[in-house]
Amino acid sequence: MSYIDTNLSSGETVLYRTRLHWIAMVSHFITAFAVALAGIGLLITSFSKLNTKGGASGELAVLGFLLLVAAAVVVVLAFWKRSATEMAVTNKRVLIKVGLLSRRSTQIMLSKIESVHVDQSFIERMLSLGTIVIRGVGGTPEPFVKIAHPLEFWNEAQEQIDKLQESRTAIAIQRPGFTVFGDPQ
Repeated sequence: MSYIDTNLSSGETVLYRTRLHWIAMVSHFITAFAVALAGIGLLITSFSKLNTKGGASGELAVLGFLLLVAAAVVVVLAFWKRSATEMAVTNKRVLIKVGLLSRRSTQIMLSKIESVHVDQSFIERMLSLGTIVIRGVGGTPEPFVKIAHPLEFWNEAQEQIDKLQESRTAIAIQRPGFTVFGDPQ
């Protein structure tokens, strides 16, 4: 079960989820490819030395195998990093969790959100990724980079904030002795 699902309060429902964009794994894949290529090169070299009387083929094969294992570990870490990041908008708050072993979580009530910004370059817009910056009332900005579908996240957060403000306005109108702005009559 995900972090977000286990930390919902009573009556709270998840309205939108997103996670890191696949592009966040590209540098891991490039590194893994380079390491795997070196490992394959060492394995090929070790097998070609089997026919000759050189004695280093066993060590090259072991080193090549270790490099292939290291490349696999890098790929697993990339998927682990991506799956360890969860972001959601609920009917009550915005939840963001980054990390598995060491965790950074941000939970901001919709009523305490001052602004939600999306930063995207032209290429990021084409790939549907970007940075979400959330600022709570009186707080510092919290940037979350390489987020998949940041505009959909922003739209859902904004829609929930607007609904909360509308319900507060309706409550203020219904209270006897107060106007829409909360001033006594």
